[in-house]
Amino acid sequence: MSRYRGPRLRVTRRLGDLPGLTRKTPRRAYPPGQHGQARKKKSEYAIRLEEKQKLRFNYGLSEKQLLRYVKKARRITGSTGQVLLQLLEMRLDNTVFRLGMAPTIPAARQLVNHGHVTVNGRPVSIASYQCRPGEEIGVRDRDRSRKLVEANLQYPGLANIPSHLEFDKAKMSAKVNGVIQREWVALQVNELLVVEYYSRLV
Repeated sequence: MSRYRGPRLRVTRRLGDLPGLTRKTPRRAYPPGQHGQARKKKSEYAIRLEEKQKLRFNYGLSEKQLLRYVKKARRITGSTGQVLLQLLEMRLDNTVFRLGMAPTIPAARQLVNHGHVTVNGRPVSIASYQCRPGEEIGVRDRDRSRKLVEANLQYPGLANIPSHLEFDKAKMSAKVNGVIQREWVALQVNELLVVEYYSRLV
């Protein structure tokens, strides 16, 4: 299944707050659809599926991509759920979003794809690029790129910059000092349920 391009508020109504997907807040507090207000009790499978969908839609991944990240997280030592979240949070598009250079992750992905972002002084146009500790993330030295980021910095998607990132607004450059800690992940998700969901596939 390809990346979701439909109405975003419909997704947030069904899954709850997804800070990376949209800044808008839904007017109705119940899920969409004819039976939105009269939902039955969720099964164990439905609960796990919902947690998995939160990750997919928040980070803008396809099913295939998320499965690949789960397989990669299982190979790395440590808690699979936490490693999975770290892999997703350290993506370049998400890092650009967390720095406030873009209002949402889809907007950050567009910024990266169009070549406005640099890593260690070189333009990188791959949104899934894994940022590593010690790397510098900046804005390309072009008027158009700087104006775009300046406009976005006035209304950042999330107010707080995580502790593993160091950002200099004047120079429009940031440094990755480490790997993100679990408490700095903005998305409310139970990563263990996601790992359980994929345990029968991996």
